[in-house]
Amino acid sequence: MTEPFFPESQVRQILEALLSTGAEFAELYAEERTPTILTREDGRLEEASSGTDRGVGLRISAGDTEHYASGNGTSLQGALALARALAASLDGAPATALRPFVPQQAPVRSIVKVPPSSLPLAQRAEVLRRADGATRAADARIAQVTATWLDTVRRVQIANSEGINESDAVTYLTLAVNAVAKSGNEIRSAYEVVSETSGFELLSGDRPEQVGREAARVALLQLDAMPAPSGTFPVVVSSSAGGTMIHEACGHGFEADFIEKGLSIYAGRMGEQVASPLVTVVDDGTLAQKRGTNRVDDEGAPTSRVLLIENGVLKSYLHSRRTAVRMKAARTGNGRRESFRYMPIPRMRNTMVLPGKTPPGEIIASVKDGILIADMGGGEVDIVSGNFMFHCPEAYRIRDGRIAEALRDVTLTGRGPDILSSIDMVGSDHGFNVGTCGKDGQSAPVADAQPTLRIPAIVVGGTGGAGGTEEAA
Repeated sequence: MTEPFFPESQVRQILEALLSTGAEFAELYAEERTPTILTREDGRLEEASSGTDRGVGLRISAGDTEHYASGNGTSLQGALALARALAASLDGAPATALRPFVPQQAPVRSIVKVPPSSLPLAQRAEVLRRADGATRAADARIAQVTATWLDTVRRVQIANSEGINESDAVTYLTLAVNAVAKSGNEIRSAYEVVSETSGFELLSGDRPEQVGREAARVALLQLDAMPAPSGTFPVVVSSSAGGTMIHEACGHGFEADFIEKGLSIYAGRMGEQVASPLVTVVDDGTLAQKRGTNRVDDEGAPTSRVLLIENGVLKSYLHSRRTAVRMKAARTGNGRRESFRYMPIPRMRNTMVLPGKTPPGEIIASVKDGILIADMGGGEVDIVSGNFMFHCPEAYRIRDGRIAEALRDVTLTGRGPDILSSIDMVGSDHGFNVGTCGKDGQSAPVADAQPTLRIPAIVVGGTGGAGGTEEAA
């Protein structure tokens, strides 16, 4: 088990100080992060940095009002001083007693076999050299390579007046390669990343070379790709694209703070048909080794597998403690915060469309004239309306049921709920993507996944002229 920052007797002192002036709820959050970052660029190591960030965040609430304070360090003296200063926000008598601490039924989800922190810096730098070398060796047109290593150990302790006192530790390991390809005046780039709550075993075998070669492949592909057409097309989104579209275009709409404020297109629609009957969506914080996985959330609640949509019907939202209390719902383990400096808010973890029964090849073969999206990048989303626009780094034309020429500068535009409702084929495969999700000024590690999906009609933007109005057969 993870060693706590504060023994139980000290936790009680801090929480009692927070409750001393009339707070109805009190919380202690202590955290330590130890990141190491290495960057290799232009064939040499450009950056090597490491450090420790440690502190506490304290929260009290009375009625609908919450007060929060944070400070560096995890000494008892400092935490008590911060607790007394925060308690001074209220002016009353103690009204809430501490409940006995009860261990949460939350097993460890991700097993780290080789802690990255145990490796010498030279060994970590060697991973970057291998990834860089494989990227450059792919083709003489690779003009620039940036390879980045990031490993972080995050230790937390969460205790509150409702009987929670939990400690957890998570290891994150990331390897990313950005490749720039150049031919004449044409310059294209591609980004490939692997990231998990895993140890050095994530990068065993020739995994660093695989990451580099994949970044080079996509960058080179774009040099020779045809300009994308513009118009309305049938689109097949491959499982290799991960669940980026689901995460961005739909997932944020399930977070209960947006629901509570009426800012989500899914507010007030519990139990309604909001997607195709072929579509089932879950958010799962229990998947071993995935980037969005933890044992408990940042409020001490066990993470869980949340069924958001079942056969097209809206079943649940993603809750923090606050939204669960206000909406009289069960906590789902989705209260997350970037660090001790922030209050927790509802966030996604590993968000997925579950696989169906149709072979991916059969889905592609069903399209006479359309677009295959093999990778999906960033974009813009309006949570209130559900409207989105995504850039797609890797895409192909589908002609007569076969994958044809590569396309570049592809964008997809649509409205999340409409797209979810229109999906008419769901593949038997499943592919993950990883990322860092931003919301309300906070970042959180996440993963997304989906099977191959067929969307009968969606607006495609490109520079290759107008075309395509026929729907999938």
